[in-house]
Amino acid sequence: MSSTHRLASLRPFEHPGYFAVWMGALISNIGTWMETVAMGVYVTQTTGRAESTGAIVALSFLPAVILSPLGGALADRFDRRAYAALGAVLQAALAGILTVLAFQGQLSVPVIGLISFLSGCVSTLTYPAFGALLAELVPPDELHLSTSLNSAQFNLGRILGPTLAALTLQVSGPAWALLANTLSFFAVLVALSRVVPRPRDPSVKREPLWAGIRRGVTVARDDEDISLVLVATFFVAALVAPFIGLVPVFAIRELGQGAAATSLLVTCQGAGAVTAALGVGTLAETFGQRRLRGYAATSIAVLSGIYWLAPTLQVAAVCIFFLGANYLVLMSSLSASCQNRVPRELQARMGSLYSMVLGAGYSLGVWFQGALADRAGLRFVTLSTSAIFFALVLTTRMLRPARFENVRLAQAEVQPFSDSSH
Repeated sequence: MSSTHRLASLRPFEHPGYFAVWMGALISNIGTWMETVAMGVYVTQTTGRAESTGAIVALSFLPAVILSPLGGALADRFDRRAYAALGAVLQAALAGILTVLAFQGQLSVPVIGLISFLSGCVSTLTYPAFGALLAELVPPDELHLSTSLNSAQFNLGRILGPTLAALTLQVSGPAWALLANTLSFFAVLVALSRVVPRPRDPSVKREPLWAGIRRGVTVARDDEDISLVLVATFFVAALVAPFIGLVPVFAIRELGQGAAATSLLVTCQGAGAVTAALGVGTLAETFGQRRLRGYAATSIAVLSGIYWLAPTLQVAAVCIFFLGANYLVLMSSLSASCQNRVPRELQARMGSLYSMVLGAGYSLGVWFQGALADRAGLRFVTLSTSAIFFALVLTTRMLRPARFENVRLAQAEVQPFSDSSH
């Protein structure tokens, strides 16, 4: 085995197709983060309101609340590679519209909000296919590692994208950052062209669309472990995760900095996440995935509180590095638990339900915290939500000792679909 693959966390790179898709997604995410930073700075500087910044972020996640189950059912119904490619084409088109408007000097906050919402719709409908495609490129016992590496490439894009965005904003303005994002989607199409799709199991019958959505919801509801994971995901997303979308507000309003500081904080969060992804395999083997999840759930609120108390940019950068690492460990474990509990034909639906809960919690949390921050102060609001999450974790541990750590990872018993059952 080559030195590249000595780390347990890198084993998924040994499987054909996985690395190609991983690289394509990385290039696309670099472009996405260039756009995210450019638009976050633009909205914050244009409006001067945390609520506006939070609202734009929320609009991109809001479609997940409604459309995620549909996206999961469609991904389990069609060729996942072709469906993911369609999503990349549509997102490139929307990014292209934003780019043209920027070059023409016609950008506005309402237009950015509309494009963010439409892009969120496309992403919500097609990302479950992409996630399930990655899952089927590795064996089941490496799904947690695959999920962590997928999060790592997302956060590596978070490192490189903001850095490039800061340089672009200083040299030529937001239009060129948007152009880079538009072009980056073509890397996804090239990567998908190199993947040989797995043939569908002929013994698995295709369900009617609504029946497929209902079955996914029923399986998640009846499986106590999946239900627990989804509840935990919602509270993490609503109470802690808004630290991601409110970075421009924290950098500009609380620390008195600008676009460069925003990029630095986003980059440091990504660096922490990538570091965690490289070590999560070793950590899981040392502590066990269940115990590691419990540690991450307990510590994330503490790290969040310390970050929001940071008095200087330098201290905040160090704090968000560790917060980003903790966030990746926790969320990749929660996501993998949902998919590992069900057979392949339901994985996209479980992934979409996870995305729905994550999107609902995050869009609600980032908007609500942003709105309250304009009235009560950003640090007070975010410290309060971190304290609430910490209290919830401690209460759960006292009332149901070790329950969170003991979520099973094996597949549950799932009844096969039959036409006569509906």
